[in-house]
Amino acid sequence: MAGTRLAVIYYSSTGTIHKMAERLAEAGEKAGAEVRLRQVPELAPAEAIASNAAWSQHFDKTKNEPKATADDVVWADAVLFGSPTRYGNVASQLKQFIDTLGPQWGQGLLANKAYAGFTASMTAHGGQESTLLALYNTIYHFGGIVVAPGYTDPLKFADGNPYGVSHVTGGTNDAPLGDAQYAALDHLAQRIVSIGSRLKSE
Repeated sequence: MAGTRLAVIYYSSTGTIHKMAERLAEAGEKAGAEVRLRQVPELAPAEAIASNAAWSQHFDKTKNEPKATADDVVWADAVLFGSPTRYGNVASQLKQFIDTLGPQWGQGLLANKAYAGFTASMTAHGGQESTLLALYNTIYHFGGIVVAPGYTDPLKFADGNPYGVSHVTGGTNDAPLGDAQYAALDHLAQRIVSIGSRLKSE
């Protein structure tokens, strides 16, 4: 919707969440939104990053991309947060960013916006749903409006996650996104832009 502002804010270690975030940003723009695509800073020590070739390569490739700030959330009418699962929870990198938003929360600047999430894990039951539900606990404290996709389009029966969008990367952690995931990402972006536009107009 024209004039609607969408912020896609994410953490990605090896690149899957990064690819999902890029697709969401593209879909948001196609839906008519002004989009900010922002990565949160890496917190892991250099030796941990260096121990994983895919992590190291992705860090080097994206280290100069725009980093998220509190203003990106305040600016937006709709926010999509992305994080890989970490023991069924939000990655510390994204959580640390969210934890810096106390001043904005205290001023009520995070309320009355549309929020949703996306995630990925190596296994089908690797904590995807619990990660999104944990993320949404924070949104309730913001006074935000959780815009989960539910089964509002038949395509959601293909990707199967009513809480957001998720992807299974497989045992080698590099399974590519498929048509079902791309369709679900497009639907999530379109839906949150639409709802964000309605919230903005009220």
